[in-house]
Amino acid sequence: MNERGLTWPQSDLPTPQVSERRDPHPSRMQMPQGNPLLLSYTLQELLARDTVQVELIPEKKGLFLKHVEYEVSSQRFKSSVYRRYNDFVVLHDMLLQKFPYRMVPALPPKRVLGADREFIEARRRALRRFINLVARHPPFSEDVALRLFLSFSGPDVQNKLKESAQCVGDEFMNCKLAPRAKDFLPADIQTQLAVSRELIRNICNSFHRLRDRAERIASRAVDNAADLLVFGKELSALGSDTTPLPSWASLNSSTWGSLKQALRGLSVEFALLADKAAQQGKQEENDVVEKLNLFLDLLQSYK
Repeated sequence: MNERGLTWPQSDLPTPQVSERRDPHPSRMQMPQGNPLLLSYTLQELLARDTVQVELIPEKKGLFLKHVEYEVSSQRFKSSVYRRYNDFVVLHDMLLQKFPYRMVPALPPKRVLGADREFIEARRRALRRFINLVARHPPFSEDVALRLFLSFSGPDVQNKLKESAQCVGDEFMNCKLAPRAKDFLPADIQTQLAVSRELIRNICNSFHRLRDRAERIASRAVDNAADLLVFGKELSALGSDTTPLPSWASLNSSTWGSLKQALRGLSVEFALLADKAAQQGKQEENDVVEKLNLFLDLLQSYK
């Protein structure tokens, strides 16, 4: 020991032994190591994080003012809860408050009066896209607000969500990397941001056009199915006609009978074609249009 400096020689200092930190929740998605600006997850890992279904409950609730309610089911939490549109709004506000610098997806618009069936279905699809984007986002998926939204079955979920955000600042205030945030930014960050904005704008415009064309294709398939079905019904009606033949045509009664039988057979084939066309339209709507809308929702989050 050095009496003047009251310090121990370096060789006499004990070496601390730090054991490897174990996550008490091994099933939880691990945050990426290394450069925090790079996403280390694959698309398959993000998609496997959770799948949330949003289904419309047929009966409107409310004594005086009727409102639509949804059944929200999460594979991850093995839960099924009832939620209103305003519950989604509160969750969205909590995410904006906690994560002001991240891509929080937008909510579909709310329309109270004159909401027809088509609008209600479009909003249900948009809410499903919103909650799945949130549930598969690495930081969002670990937030207590999302867990409450997907699993809390008690009364007044909105107050529960607001209570979870009390005395909690935004993500930047609690982030260990915040004091060194500027160290991770490249020198030409403004140039890169400008280029990125232009690229996203171009991609977004192109996908809007792709989505619009896909919607028209799906709509034409549905209209085609309806026309084929009507066509088949008319053939069936003609083939089932029981009007007696006039005397001058009685000699060809067997020919007319064979023709009517053929028409009835054709009507069955047209019914099958109509069913196939309806299935095609539904598949195009669910698999093509809906995926394009999901990607557009993601692009809109960058704006």
